[in-house]
Amino acid sequence: QVQLVESGGGLVQTGGSLRLSCAASGLTFGVYAMAWYLQAPGKERELVAIISSGGSTYYADSVKGRVTISRDNAKNTTYLQMNSLKPEDTAVYSCAAKRGYFSGTYLATRKIGDWDYWGQGTQVTVSS
Repeated sequence: QVQLVESGGGLVQTGGSLRLSCAASGLTFGVYAMAWYLQAPGKERELVAIISSGGSTYYADSVKGRVTISRDNAKNTTYLQMNSLKPEDTAVYSCAAKRGYFSGTYLATRKIGDWDYWGQGTQVTVSS
């Protein structure tokens, strides 16, 4: 049974930082691309960042320069380091996994439904 479990969310002030983690189990982590999405209240899910199985990355324009996605294949975990947080970053952040060898740029063009597995999400709240 595949599980993706996010952690690291919480309440932070404007300008603060958080590091989110997504621990995967039940899959061969190294052959999966991983992504982070956010969903703000009343809005559709949005892509934040992708890291391919080969390590290439893609970032949404809204987070470039403030966010870093990384992965540790030995720990079956992907991370999202978020800096200079803004109130508009407030959302539930979820990780997703897709099996295969694709570039981050290619995966960014795919539909949300193309991802194989999803976690439950972790809440990030940025106070002004």
